[in-house]
Amino acid sequence: MKLLRVLFIFLSVPLFAQQGGMWIPSLLEGMNESEMKNLGMKMSAQDIYDVNNASLKDAVPHFNGGCTSEVISNQGLLLTNHHCGYSQIQSHSTLENDYLENGFWAMNLKEELPNPGVTATFIIKIEDVTTQVMNGVTESMPEADKQKKIEENIAQVSQSFPKEAWQENRVRTFFEGNQYMLFVVETFKDVRLVGTPPSSIGKFGSDTDNWIWPRHTGDFALFRIYADKNNRPAEYSEDNVPYTPKHFLPISLDGVAENDFTMVFGFPGTTDEYLPSVAIEQIINTVNPARIAIRDAALAVQDKYMRADPQIKIQYASKFARIANYWKKWQGETLGLTKSNAVGIKQKQEKALTNQINKKGKQNEYGNLLPQFEKYYAEIEPYTLAREYFFETVLRNVELLRTGFQAYQLTQVYDARGAQSFEDRRNNMVERMSGHYKDYSAKVDKEVFEALIAIYADKVPQEFLPASFNNIDSKALTEEVYSKSAFVDYDSLKKLLEGDAETVISNLNNDPGFKVVKDMAEAYFEKIAPKYEEIQLNITGLQRDYMKALIELSPKEDRIFPNANGTLRVTYGKVAGYSPADAVYYEPVTHLEGVMQKYIPGDYEFDVPQKLIDLYEAKDYGQYAENGKMPVNFIGTNHTTGGNSGSPAIDAHGNLIGLNFDRVWEGTMSDYYYDPSLSRNIMVDIRYVLFIVDKYAGATNLIDEMKLVHPKKGNKKSKKRK
Repeated sequence: MKLLRVLFIFLSVPLFAQQGGMWIPSLLEGMNESEMKNLGMKMSAQDIYDVNNASLKDAVPHFNGGCTSEVISNQGLLLTNHHCGYSQIQSHSTLENDYLENGFWAMNLKEELPNPGVTATFIIKIEDVTTQVMNGVTESMPEADKQKKIEENIAQVSQSFPKEAWQENRVRTFFEGNQYMLFVVETFKDVRLVGTPPSSIGKFGSDTDNWIWPRHTGDFALFRIYADKNNRPAEYSEDNVPYTPKHFLPISLDGVAENDFTMVFGFPGTTDEYLPSVAIEQIINTVNPARIAIRDAALAVQDKYMRADPQIKIQYASKFARIANYWKKWQGETLGLTKSNAVGIKQKQEKALTNQINKKGKQNEYGNLLPQFEKYYAEIEPYTLAREYFFETVLRNVELLRTGFQAYQLTQVYDARGAQSFEDRRNNMVERMSGHYKDYSAKVDKEVFEALIAIYADKVPQEFLPASFNNIDSKALTEEVYSKSAFVDYDSLKKLLEGDAETVISNLNNDPGFKVVKDMAEAYFEKIAPKYEEIQLNITGLQRDYMKALIELSPKEDRIFPNANGTLRVTYGKVAGYSPADAVYYEPVTHLEGVMQKYIPGDYEFDVPQKLIDLYEAKDYGQYAENGKMPVNFIGTNHTTGGNSGSPAIDAHGNLIGLNFDRVWEGTMSDYYYDPSLSRNIMVDIRYVLFIVDKYAGATNLIDEMKLVHPKKGNKKSKKRK
C-alpha cells in the first residue's frame, strides 16, 4: 500500500507547527526527520529505528503490557515509573518490610526480587501488511462481513510472517482500519525488582498533585531483565542471567533548558483524535460525568479507611491509585475540552471538510458521514451510559461484584464448552484469587458496594435494570450480601467452588452475592450489549470512512498521525512552560526547594523522608545539581497519553534526560484534541533519579552500571561521585 500521507488538522499556532502527533518509528524518514532536525535533533531516523543494526528502539521495551521502560545499562537494568511498578512493590511489602513506606534497594544481583507474570517486550521489526490484510475485502460487503474477513487475514498473516521460534507476530490497525502494521516482538518473562524510592518520593503529592503542574515527584523504579544462557526470553529461573541488550541509553548529566529538543519514545495506549464533534459532546456531557460520579463514591470510602488503618493503606494503595488516576484525568479532560472549545473547533473542521467533499464531487462517497454520525451517536447514548455504569460498578470498583462476575463467566464456560473447560477455568480462578484476597477488606468493599449499588439503581435507565432492582433497598441488600455471601472470604469462596460443575453452579445460584451479579450481568448481556455493539459496529465503519476522507481531502501541508493503539511511537517537541490562565505562567522546571515548600510532616501525601531533608539542608547533591539547585521535574510539548508512563525522554543526541510520568491537568484532553498552548507532558529529571539512587539510597552499585555523559560539553565523561 502506498504510505499514507501525513497531516495534522488541529494545529494553528505556527510556533508549534512541528509538534503534536504520535508517529510510527519505522516511518520517520522524510517529513518527520526534517521536523525533528529543525527542532534541534542531531540524530538520524535510522538511529531511532533500524532493523539491521542496534538503534534506540532496542532500548525501549513495553513494560508489563501497560507502561513503557528503558534499558540503561549493558546488564539489562530497566527504568520505569514508580507507579508502573507499584503493584509489584506492594506485593513484596508487609508491615515488617514495607517497601512502599521505606523503599527497597538491591545492593547485588542476589537481592533482586522476582515478579511472576511481569514482562518486558521489545519490538524487533515493523512491517506494513495492509495489502495482505485487506485482500478480498470489498466496499460492497456488510460491515460485519468486512470485519470477519479482516480478522481471518490477520490470523493468516500473523501465522505466516517469518520470525524466530521465541518471537511473536502481532498485527495492529492504524488510521481506523485504513492501514495495518505487523510487529515482530520478543517478550522477556523474568523481570526482577532492583530498587524503588519510598512512596514519599515516588508518589510525592499523591492524588492531590496527580495531573497537576508544578510537580515534585520522583516517580521511578528500577527493575532488571533476566534471560537464559543464550540471552533469549525464559521463564523465571535461578539459572537465568542479566540480559545483554542490543542497545542501552547513555544518561546525560547536562540537564534541560527552555526550548531544548525532547523526544519521548514509548507505547501510548489509546487516543481518539479524529472523533466527530457529536462524540466529544457526548463525552463531556454524558460519559465522563457518569464515570466520575461512580469513582467519587468509591474513592471517598477507600480514602477514609486507608487514612485510619495502616494495614488497609497497604492493601488498597495500588487499587486506590489506579481508580483515582483516571477519575482525576476525566475531570481535567472535561475541563480542557470545554476551555479549548474542542467541540466548536471540530464543528468548524467538519464544515471545512463538507465544503471539500462538495468541491471535489465526493458527495456519494462521503456526503452522508456527518449526518450518520449524528444519528448513531444519538441512538447509542443511553446504551453507552448504561454500559459505563455496568463497567464502573461491576468490573472496576466493587471487588465482590468483580469476583462474582468471574464466577458468572465460569458458569458460561460450562454452558459453552463443557466440564473440562469448566474445571480448568475454576482451578485457575481459585489459584488467582489467593493473591486478590491478600489485599481485600470486606468492610471497605461493603461500604463501596452500598454506595455504588444505590447510584446504579438510580442512574441507569430504567429499561436496562434487572427486575430485582425495582424498589431496591441498597442498605438491606448490602447487609444480606456481606453477611451471607461466600465472596467476602477466600476460604469460603474455595469451598463454594468445590465439587463438580453442576454442584458448583447450584451452590453459586444460592449465594446472595452471586445472585446480584447474575441479575446485573444478564440484564447487561440481554438489554445493553447487543444493541450497543450493533450501533458501535456502524460507528466503526463510519469512522474508518471519515478517516479516509480526511486523508484524501486535506491539503498536503496538513499533518495526520495515527491514533495511539498501544504500539511503539515517537513524539517530539521542546522543553516549554505554559500559561494556563490569565496572568499565570508556569516555568518548565521544578526543584527540590518545591518539595520542601510542600512538605507537611506526617501527611499521607506530602511527608518527606528525614534523609532527603538532611541532603537538602546540606545541599549535598553531588554531581547532579545545577547552579546549586537540585532539579526534580520538567515539562515539554511532547504528545503523550496513558501507556507513555515510564517512557524515556531523550535529548537531541539520543541520551536519556528524563522519565515521562504524567500530563498537566489542563492538557489531559489531548487524547481527543491536542492544544499546543495547554498540552504538556511531565517528566522526572534524570538527575533527580540519579541523586536519589546515589546520595539518598547509597546504591552506588547501580550508578556504576550506567554510562553517564555530558553531551553539552562534548560528551566528556562524568566526574567521579562525591
